[in-house]
Amino acid sequence: MVILTTWLGYAFATHTMRYDAHFYHALIGSWLVASGAAALNEYLERDRDALMRRTRTRPLPEHRVNPEPAFWFGISISALGVLQLAVFVNPLTSLLSLISLISYLCVYTPLKTRTSLCTLAGAIPGAIPPMMGWTAARNAIEPGAWVLFAILFLWQLPHFLAIAWMYRDDYARAGFPMLPVIDPDGASTGRMIILYTAVLVPVTLIPARLGLAGFSYFWAALVLGIVFFTCGAFTAFYRTAAYARRLLLASVLYLPTLLTWMACSKIA
Repeated sequence: MVILTTWLGYAFATHTMRYDAHFYHALIGSWLVASGAAALNEYLERDRDALMRRTRTRPLPEHRVNPEPAFWFGISISALGVLQLAVFVNPLTSLLSLISLISYLCVYTPLKTRTSLCTLAGAIPGAIPPMMGWTAARNAIEPGAWVLFAILFLWQLPHFLAIAWMYRDDYARAGFPMLPVIDPDGASTGRMIILYTAVLVPVTLIPARLGLAGFSYFWAALVLGIVFFTCGAFTAFYRTAAYARRLLLASVLYLPTLLTWMACSKIA
């Protein structure tokens, strides 16, 4: 997903897409930083991961990998990615990757054990990759970059709320106060899902207004948004794990379809 969204930001920031060394440095550097962040997150949460059925088979909880080399592996590839972006792409993109890394590890990860608002904090680093693609191509943060950031930010919230609803017993066992954990009847979770999927619809139409995508994208985004909102509304109304699973599946299908249509309409 990081590679796809970084490529998308790069593609929309250029008039003619070029697959040269500069582009591949942007992609590989972004991938290294994201991979390092994931490795370090698993290092920090290894004890809690061991308490959750969903994560207890990861290498660190199962002791297939020792914590110390895992930590230095995460540090090494993160630093390599940040350095690669600074040297071969531009300092602005490198700075954004560093902000993403630090906010993920030093803000989102600690907040997961303290507040349900951690989901909002975690959506920020998850939405930065397309902005990094944009700055890699143009060395500037412009309105188009912010629109791509907003789409990724809003999409993540119902996506992760669906996951948290499905695995709320796991999260409770590990001491993560996710919203579905502290909201037993699911009313607040449902309202948030409806809010985020509703706001996502007009935001996804902005690329057509800015000329980042063609006319066909506008109608595709509108239809996809309505379908995604409907899945969210059903989840909010019925509040069952089965509907949360359907929302999760819808979110996984929705974003690649939206981004692919966006890219194809620009190419056309």
